[in-house]
Parts: sequence; structure tokens; C-alpha cells
Amino acid sequence: MATFFRRVTRLVTPITSSTNVIMNGLKDQSKSRIPLGAIAAVSGGISYLYYFSSPTMVHLDHNSEEVGPKAALNPDKWIEFELTEKARVSHNTQLFRFSFDPAAKLGLDIASCLLTRAPQGENAEGKTKYVIRPYTPISDPDAKGYFDLLIKVYPEGKMSQHFASLKPGDVIEVKGPIEKLRYTPNMKKHIGMIAGGSGITPMLQIIEAILKNSDDNTKTFGWQKNLWLIVQTKVSLIYANVSPDDILLKEKLDILSASHPNLKIFYTVDEPSKNWRGGAGYISKDMIVKGLPSPSEDTLILVCGPPGLMNLISGEKAKDRSQGEVTGLLKEVGYTEDMVYKF
Repeated sequence: MATFFRRVTRLVTPITSSTNVIMNGLKDQSKSRIPLGAIAAVSGGISYLYYFSSPTMVHLDHNSEEVGPKAALNPDKWIEFELTEKARVSHNTQLFRFSFDPAAKLGLDIASCLLTRAPQGENAEGKTKYVIRPYTPISDPDAKGYFDLLIKVYPEGKMSQHFASLKPGDVIEVKGPIEKLRYTPNMKKHIGMIAGGSGITPMLQIIEAILKNSDDNTKTFGWQKNLWLIVQTKVSLIYANVSPDDILLKEKLDILSASHPNLKIFYTVDEPSKNWRGGAGYISKDMIVKGLPSPSEDTLILVCGPPGLMNLISGEKAKDRSQGEVTGLLKEVGYTEDMVYKF
């Protein structure tokens, strides 16, 4: 694994300057899946190679000759998926890869999640009790034969503790997809995002969909020097965590941001280190005003994070799980319910 990590590191360094280097480095790997440990080692890193590929380099799992591959998920039935690999990403977060038919896609729309369940003893009638939790895969929805879950393991978290106890060969029951926000290209000119901790996963799903879709451009809006101006959908993300070490997928996010001028990211942490150069403290009204698009019919703000963050920023969902009223800092800034979506 150490040897492979060094090889991946060498690939990462020149990525923005030479597609040929990437192509040579992946020449013998493009026929197989990338090991999960390599992805974890660079915080989800190597999937970003897609964005720097030449027209002759296809996605690792893409087959242009196949039409309508079947979906592995079933929204009405719990299906078992086998754990093939797991890797530690941070002190409290792990990456899990589950496999299925290599000819099938998972069947996940943007943006949607899946439900997982695990047995938790028996009830008074002797029937199995289950704990059920939703998670958003961070793997490419078009990938075939596998999906990846990035999970923060909490000391008292029944489901996350169950995941942490899994070994390769064990299975987890999954149902879905559960559609959250129906994303379509050009739905808004500027999308703002506020995420806390593992709330970054649905944001990453949408970010990657925008960045890899050449059709995701705003409408032409006039002439300048006899040329039509076409502007790609802008994305602005504020990502909050406890400390710099808690920032998930930071390397991947940084590379995407550096290579795509329409993606801007601002990090803030409660406990900054000595050399920290990002924001410090909880997300503030000033951070929102400076870092996110202004309230507008062309703006959409997405929010995902723990209850404390949701209450501060937008208010939580209603008891019936509908979007509910927009409160908190977003209301103070002037955003209305039709401009905000809570995951």
C-alpha cells in the first residue's frame, strides 16, 4: 500500500500541467478499479483524474457501447451489498467500498441518497429490530460494480459503529435511491452551499455533476466583441468543521477548485491550528454575505450538516420532513424558502 500511495502522490503533483503524465501513469490501471486505500490516502483523490482526461481517455468504468445498464438499487426492496474494502480517512472517519454486479450501475440520481439498515437485537415478540440511516455515496453515480460511502464514526452512533465493525466479506442491507433534490443542468446560475462535517457528501455529488457536465452552462446573455458569452454554473461552498484535521475530502475539493474557476470554497474551523489560513469560528452572517451568492431568483442555497449547524444557518426541516420555514442566518441575509434547500 505504501508503494502504491507514493505512486499516486507522484501522479497528483503534475496533474494540472500535463494530461500526458496522467495518461502514462494510468496506462496499466485504466482496465481495473482504483484501490480504495489509494482514494482514502488522498482523501478521495484519484476520482478527480476524470476532469483532466483527454478526449481519448474514458472514465474508468464507462462503456460507451452499452445502453441502459441495469441498476443495482431497488427502492422497494432491501438488497445485500458485500463490503470489499475499507480504509481510514481521518481519526474518526472511514471509507467503505461495497460491490455488486460489475455490469450494473448503482442507479443513483443527482441528488439522492440511499438507506442502510443493520440488525440491533430482537423486540419483545422475538422479531429482529433494525437501525436505519441514510447516506450519500461519494463514488461516481456512473461507476459500475461498486459504490463508496464516507462515514464519520460516532462513539454512540449505532449505525456508524456497525459500519466500523464490518470486515471485508460482510454485507450491509441497502434500499433506494431516495431522491432529495432533483438537480438539472442550468437550474440556477449560482448555487451556494453550506456544509458541516459529513454534510459535504451531497454537496460533492452535485459539485461533480456540474463540473463534469459540459452542458451545465447558464443561458447566453448578450454580445461582447461579437461573441456570445456562455458562463458555466457557479458554485460557492462554505465548509465548516471542528479542526483542520476534520475536513473531509479537502485535497479533492482543493484540486477541483484550483482547476475550475466556477468553484469557490471557503473553509472555517472552530479550533484552528497555528498555521491555519482559513476562517475561524462558527459560520457567521459576514461569511455568508461575502462567500455566497446574494438572494435572487437565479440563486439556490443548499444546506447540510448536524442539527447545531442547521439551526444556526437555516433551521431544521419540519416534523413531517418537509423543508419547513427558513430561519437563522439565511433569513437574516434575505433568503426566502424558494431559494433554500435543506438536505
